[in-house]
Amino acid sequence: MAAMVRRPLYRVLTVALIAGLAGASAPTAVARCAASRTAAPATASAPPPARSPATPTTPTTPTTPTTPTAECPHPTSGFRCAQQRRFADAERYLAARPGVTAIVVRNRATGATWRSAHSGRLVWTASTIKLAIALDLLERRRAGTITLSPSDESLLSAMLRTSDDRAATWLWERFDGPAARQRYAAYGMTGLRFPGRVHWGAAQSSAEDLDRLINHVLEQVPPDVRNYLVAQLRTVAPNQRWGVWGAGPAAEPGNKNGWFGYGTGWVINSVGFVGPGERYTVTLMNDLRGEGGYDDGVQTTTRAAELLFAGRF
Repeated sequence: MAAMVRRPLYRVLTVALIAGLAGASAPTAVARCAASRTAAPATASAPPPARSPATPTTPTTPTTPTTPTAECPHPTSGFRCAQQRRFADAERYLAARPGVTAIVVRNRATGATWRSAHSGRLVWTASTIKLAIALDLLERRRAGTITLSPSDESLLSAMLRTSDDRAATWLWERFDGPAARQRYAAYGMTGLRFPGRVHWGAAQSSAEDLDRLINHVLEQVPPDVRNYLVAQLRTVAPNQRWGVWGAGPAAEPGNKNGWFGYGTGWVINSVGFVGPGERYTVTLMNDLRGEGGYDDGVQTTTRAAELLFAGRF
């Protein structure tokens, strides 16, 4: 029997430890060793408080004010504030003038419309209805239901450019005006009335009716009819250049005016357009109610148009 060799105890333990590590994968062994360490952990700072997700910021769209202010006195009209202040200037002027004046202004490009007080009030149309008479005759000729002689055409132009009453009466009677008036509603004059005899000079309408009529002329009729009427209204005789014409020559105005002294007093009316491409339509109806005469009405309607548009173009 061989003599037993004694080995130091520390060598036995070392060999056993190496043998144990060899039977395990390196990562597992390292993990076990790490787990056996008892070093005191370092003091860690407290984690930051959790934040709620940021709420997306929705871009705000400027809203159109609906409450009148000094800066924008007519916010619901759809016009810019600078034009709204012009409306307010016109209102202050009219408040001190004889009678009652109704105004309708429309921007044909945007549809924005401003109506003063009394815009739905019935007023004698005087010669402004001649625009509807002319439109009806031109539409009927185009449809082939009537023929206009050279003499008729001359009277038609005189009725529009110089507001010739005899020309209007001739055409009214020759082409059955009483029956023709039934078609005027299709041209926008839905409120047209003939309180007494059915004659072109005895009709009543509102500023709203005339506003629809002029816009029908500019937007709803065939180009040849539109162009003829626009040319006639833009070249009215010098004694017709008041009312809408007050916007000034730079505005390239065109208008059909009407005036007459009825039993209740004078009415002075003007309907037409201003601006490049006839962008704006304007209707003014001044019912003086015995508080003034022709000159007062002409001054009132012309100054109102000036306040609304002069210097703008």
